[in-house]
Amino acid sequence: VLDVWIGLKVLAGLLVYLLLVVFIPLATVGARRYRLSRSSWRGIRFSFRGRARDFVKIFVVGSVASSFTFGLYYPFFDTQRHAFMTANSWFGTRRFDFDGAGRALFGPFLLTLLLTPFTLGLIWFWYLARKRRYFWGHTSFGAARFRSTVTGWPLLRLMAGNLLLLVLTLGLAWPWARVRSVRFAFRYLTLEGPLDLDAIQQDARAASATGEGLAGLLDVGGGFDLG
Repeated sequence: VLDVWIGLKVLAGLLVYLLLVVFIPLATVGARRYRLSRSSWRGIRFSFRGRARDFVKIFVVGSVASSFTFGLYYPFFDTQRHAFMTANSWFGTRRFDFDGAGRALFGPFLLTLLLTPFTLGLIWFWYLARKRRYFWGHTSFGAARFRSTVTGWPLLRLMAGNLLLLVLTLGLAWPWARVRSVRFAFRYLTLEGPLDLDAIQQDARAASATGEGLAGLLDVGGGFDLG
């Protein structure tokens, strides 16, 4: 009887895991599609045109590969997710592009893992800052390219401040913490190069709010990843 019970628990755990690795990417794509369809600048709407099933494949393969490699595949998985979400985002008739590769982050990721015990985990803020710089530095819009100058210390102060706000308000300050994070991201972000906005035409796409609801339920993001 005990063996049967253990087997059922393992099976249930696997089913939950499979459901999560399917629903999380579905929710992420749905939320991204909905939020961008409700965003505009200069009267021109953003849109997301990636197919959910393609992101599910990336998510399932990346999750399994990361598990079997004890997390070492994660930089490649993380970059593939970011590339998919960025390259399928549009502003009117012009697409955002991403030309980064996971291998560029593998070395810093491995070094961060090795230094984690000696830095009480604080080294991860420097890795996250480096990842932000890399992701934005390899994101372009037409002939213009983004550039982030964020470093570890400011990121550490931001997250420590947000954590303190959430603790002192029992979580009620979450909207303010989110606004602080967005303002922080843009403070260190620039777009460099020629930007021919007159050539961009309106090309709005309809989107369902279902993904937004799923994203809220599962607490996953779907807007522009600001880091």
